[in-house]
Amino acid sequence: MEINTILRKYGDEMYFFTLKKVRNEDYAQDILQNVYVKIYQHLYQLENESKIRAWIFQILRNEIVDFLKKEFLYTEQQETININNDSFVDICCFNKFIDELPLTYRKAVQLVYLEGKKQAEAADILNITLPNIKIRIKRAKEILKEKLINCCKYQVDKKGNLVGDSDCSICQSNKI
Repeated sequence: MEINTILRKYGDEMYFFTLKKVRNEDYAQDILQNVYVKIYQHLYQLENESKIRAWIFQILRNEIVDFLKKEFLYTEQQETININNDSFVDICCFNKFIDELPLTYRKAVQLVYLEGKKQAEAADILNITLPNIKIRIKRAKEILKEKLINCCKYQVDKKGNLVGDSDCSICQSNKI
């Protein structure tokens, strides 16, 4: 079967399937372009033309999964708080809260945010997996956020970011 025939026969179905999964027309088009290239490059490997639809949609599903993984990692990196920023480190009880973290979380935060190591590097140093370091950092951030909300009267906006000025009696007594 030729690539043009495949695209005419399955193109619309592939597009709507992709759009349903990623919910963005531009992303769907990008994914489909990659899929078209893969179909073209590997069409000769297809042994049974009666299974072409299943083969095409397996390629498509794999490409969507790859895209979503990349998008998740990118989003996660964008949402990472830059703790090296001096103004953030100076926030009220920040150092105290870091010291109060459980040791496993504290080491992860110190390596990644305070020493500027990449998560993969920190995982190697701590002799743990990359997903494990990510979980530790996520949990540490949740604990820190909760402490800043409860102690220092910060609030969380609609996007989940901390906002407001510190109104903490502990912080005020440290300034005196």
